[in-house]
Amino acid sequence: MSDPVLVTGSAGFIGFHTAQRLLARGERVVGIDNLNAYYDPALKQARLAQLTAHPNYQHHTLDLADKAAVLAVFEAERPRRIVHLGAQAGVRYSLEAPDTYVASNVTGFLSIIEGARAVGCQHLVYASTSSAYGANGKLPFAPSDGASHPLTLYAATKLANEAMAHAYAHLFGIPMTGLRFFTVYGPWGRPDMALFKFTRAILRDEPIEVYGEGHMSRDFTYVDDIVTGVVAALDQPATVDPAWNPAAPDPSTSGVAPWRILNLGAGQPVPLMRYIEVLEHKLGRKARLNLMPMQDGDVVDTAADVSATLSALGYAPSTPVEEGVGRFVDWYCNFYAEN
Repeated sequence: MSDPVLVTGSAGFIGFHTAQRLLARGERVVGIDNLNAYYDPALKQARLAQLTAHPNYQHHTLDLADKAAVLAVFEAERPRRIVHLGAQAGVRYSLEAPDTYVASNVTGFLSIIEGARAVGCQHLVYASTSSAYGANGKLPFAPSDGASHPLTLYAATKLANEAMAHAYAHLFGIPMTGLRFFTVYGPWGRPDMALFKFTRAILRDEPIEVYGEGHMSRDFTYVDDIVTGVVAALDQPATVDPAWNPAAPDPSTSGVAPWRILNLGAGQPVPLMRYIEVLEHKLGRKARLNLMPMQDGDVVDTAADVSATLSALGYAPSTPVEEGVGRFVDWYCNFYAEN
């Protein structure tokens, strides 16, 4: 029997979809999730119920910062391919609970890479974030441009993960791929994300809070496209870059470690007001807009340069926002019995 794939954050939004995709292609999947209450645990339990119904899924409820518990899972399950998506999510919440982010995203990441070292991991794919680009002003954002000016602690913890991964890839020869996700949306999404909040408010005839007074754009990326990129990355381990020049180092590859950073986005940024229009059309209702100033840590625009991801993985996102928003609304109305 083949070694299982470990998916952390498996009851989370992207982790759930990734685990489902891996199970559908015949993989055994070991999931880790602490099922915390950052958002409604019932939604996480509903996702998890779908996974645990599959005979090839094995779940462990534990906190990634509990190193002994994490290492015990590695010892028992011996996963040699890892998709690490477990983290404390949310850019804005990091202003309120910084200790939580360090425990989950830094200490928790150390637990995972220590486990990877213990079992001789063949490839570790982990979630980074477009927020890593921070104060960068050149659009679209490209990993080769570097990212060293984060605007939130959340982004800083993800940049720490990238640096930690490079060190372990160099020291122990573990191939590691960091994926900078751009704004992900779709069925089973997180309640703290804009599309979820907007849908709920419009259906209840409540105003929606539109930050930056609506003068923003995001590289909204449908979750199925993201998962396609994650699985493609898992199947093609990072390698040492033979063209890497230490005198002019590319910050997205390495000449001394099997390590790389790639963007996963749609590559087609959408104005926030257009996103709202698409949602209004699908719901058949107009939104009441409460225009708000920019929030601390926010940026006006995001746009992903996915050319390197296309070259490395054949990644070609294909879901237009009209289709993706429609699928989310269909799921939401069915799951919550609202219309």
